[in-house]
Amino acid sequence: MKKTREEKIHLGVPPMAELPDPENISIPEVLSLFDNGEIDLICVLGPTASGKTSYAVKLCRKINSLRGKPSAEIISADSRQVYRGMDIGTGKDLSEYGEIPYHLIDIAPAGSRYNIYEYQRDFENAYVDIVKRGMVPVLCGGSGLYIEAATCGYILPELPADPDFRLNLEKEDIGTLRLRLLKEAPDTGMGTLQSKRRIIRALEVAEYRKTHPIEDPGFLPKKVYFIGTLVSREERIRRIDSRLESRIEEGMIDEVRRLINEEGIDPEDLMYYGLEYKFITQHVLGILSLEEMKTLLGNAIHQFAKRQMTWFRGMENKGYTIHWVEPSSLD
Repeated sequence: MKKTREEKIHLGVPPMAELPDPENISIPEVLSLFDNGEIDLICVLGPTASGKTSYAVKLCRKINSLRGKPSAEIISADSRQVYRGMDIGTGKDLSEYGEIPYHLIDIAPAGSRYNIYEYQRDFENAYVDIVKRGMVPVLCGGSGLYIEAATCGYILPELPADPDFRLNLEKEDIGTLRLRLLKEAPDTGMGTLQSKRRIIRALEVAEYRKTHPIEDPGFLPKKVYFIGTLVSREERIRRIDSRLESRIEEGMIDEVRRLINEEGIDPEDLMYYGLEYKFITQHVLGILSLEEMKTLLGNAIHQFAKRQMTWFRGMENKGYTIHWVEPSSLD
């Protein structure tokens, strides 16, 4: 029996989003829009393994070529690449940037819990610095919450936790909380709805906003040109599986062992980061065999990529225009 939309939301099942058709965009025209003030940020987004970092680097090189001098810099919008020492598992691939400057990578210690409010503050600092130097900022990443924090145009309130409010919500099941949040904040993305912790925090923020006006700063970009990297589901699955095998061969398991044994990071803190760090930590602790870890991790990454794509299509439903391109279009 088919489930209704409300039933799917209650279960946290993201609806299947149809893939858009790729566009052919003119980089000289995009740069002209920036130079004329019609846009104030270029954002390259896409699900994991869609080639967004490679595309963003090639885009920066194209801008540099058009201007005849170094002119473009990348600001990362990845919620885990902020952590130092978590390199293979987060897929930093820093060599890929080459001569292109990048920001907001390796800015927090592994084991800490960097949050979206800190990210918005750090994005502001990087963005203002890049623009003041006459450069072109290119935001690149797949973390929908971070992308929206950078481009929403208003300050997210970093309000203190309300233990009593949270305790009452903890008593509710996640499905009930999902429906409550969607009533109070209809534009909530599917990424938030997957985590009870995030739902409770979002409800806390929604409650705060009932009595506190949202500040509208001047520093956040208001006219963003979004470019999405598009690959077929079949190609994305193939890339994810191939990349997972490559990262294991590169030493991703040893990286987790080092973080635990040499850096002294609590395994629970590593598992907090999810995906690679959750399942590999369980393998290192002897909870999962190698094959169990690879199977569970591969499935989790595929589901994560699907949720990312659903988030981005949800942005379009909110009124954002995303220009979807084939990642090889700048080759």
